[in-house]
Amino acid sequence: MTVRLYDSKAQALRDFIPLVPGKVGIYVCGPTVQSSPHIGHLRSALVYDQLRRWLAYRGNDVTFVRNVTDIDDKILVNAQGSTEEWWALAYRYELEFTAGYQRLGILAPTYEPRATASVQQMQDIIARLVDRAHAYPAADGSGDVYFATGSWPAYGELTRQSLDNMEAAVDADPRGKRDPRDFALWKGHKADEPASASWPSPWGDGRPGWHIECSAMAARYLGSQFDIHGGGLDLRFPHHENELAQSVAAGDAFANYWVHNGLVNVGGQKMSKSLGNSVFAAELLEQARPIVVRYYLGAAHYRSTLDFLPGSLAEAEAALERIESFLDRADRRLADTRFAGAGVEVVPDEFAAAMDDDLAVPQALGVLHETVRAGNAALDAEDLHAAASARSHVLAMSEVLGINPLSPGWAVATDEPAMVALTALVERLLADREIARQSRDFAAADRIRSELVDAGITIEDTPSGAHWSFD
Repeated sequence: MTVRLYDSKAQALRDFIPLVPGKVGIYVCGPTVQSSPHIGHLRSALVYDQLRRWLAYRGNDVTFVRNVTDIDDKILVNAQGSTEEWWALAYRYELEFTAGYQRLGILAPTYEPRATASVQQMQDIIARLVDRAHAYPAADGSGDVYFATGSWPAYGELTRQSLDNMEAAVDADPRGKRDPRDFALWKGHKADEPASASWPSPWGDGRPGWHIECSAMAARYLGSQFDIHGGGLDLRFPHHENELAQSVAAGDAFANYWVHNGLVNVGGQKMSKSLGNSVFAAELLEQARPIVVRYYLGAAHYRSTLDFLPGSLAEAEAALERIESFLDRADRRLADTRFAGAGVEVVPDEFAAAMDDDLAVPQALGVLHETVRAGNAALDAEDLHAAASARSHVLAMSEVLGINPLSPGWAVATDEPAMVALTALVERLLADREIARQSRDFAAADRIRSELVDAGITIEDTPSGAHWSFD
């Protein structure tokens, strides 16, 4: 089947056809590193990790670019009144984002450019826009340069808005604009801003506007035309609308597909500082295992709103444990048989069809869990061939989704003193239970089992002996 994606610009599902067969270029708007990452940032990064993994599984060589906006109004504001330099603040928060991505098993980008490293490329685009009469330096001597929205008839095409109905852009001093809706491409240096946040330019010392940063970095690393531009739904306007307008007006074809992920609510409400309901990445990752957080954040369809509710992570934990329990049970039963260690096979057709259909992860997870159920039934029936096949399919599907419990990235250290002591204690009690059973002291055996169960330990009796796991 052909992969189909919902193109926000076309507002329709489209067959995905790469510009170069077998090669895919993706640009995703990464974080503005002004403060700590929250649940919405993690969800967005995970969505495009899933897309990247699926396109790679389908045989494509994927070049994945996710930028870091490390110079911005908010970064400078947040550094004011502090002894910390703006660039140090930005880097500190960048490290927090990177740590969150890594803990969720999100693949590192092919390229992860910082905005401050592409200022020359930004100035080149601005110069082309000025030459084409789609941009102008402010007449007030501020050093600002603006995109002339009225010069570009297609402005508003991404979000299907009319220029007449748009509100004024609020990203610079309106006194230098010819039209209130014009947005800043270059911001002249202000006396109260640090000198280190300024670069020389043909229009005077200053720094880039937010929107021009992504246009320059996307073109620098993927070329003037590339396959997919992604980001959160909240970036469609004005950020992506402005990116599209300035890039195409400067002569670049830019993105062939625009993909946007839904946002995250908390308890039915939009996250906001005023409501005090933000859930930060570090806080979320303290509430459950990282693989469970990944399962939860990736389980809904990427275009839907994800609502974080009490019990959300517990449900994800239970779902993941069903997968883990089956794989553990299958590995123990298939050990020392000709089916042991069977390699990861291709995903089932039903799973592939779901993923090809605009990355329908909820339906794909349904196939995964149905395969787990069938695999357990096969083990119950001692149909080892069917059980091994189910195991291979489960591994293939969970690997594509990044939730393979057997992946080395999710390995949990077992050499911690507490874990070593617990393992020794449980295994000693199981040995005592087995001695009691062989002595036909079933009361003692049942008592030991009950004590373990009460402590949250699940006991499974198999032909090869008793096995235990956490309940």
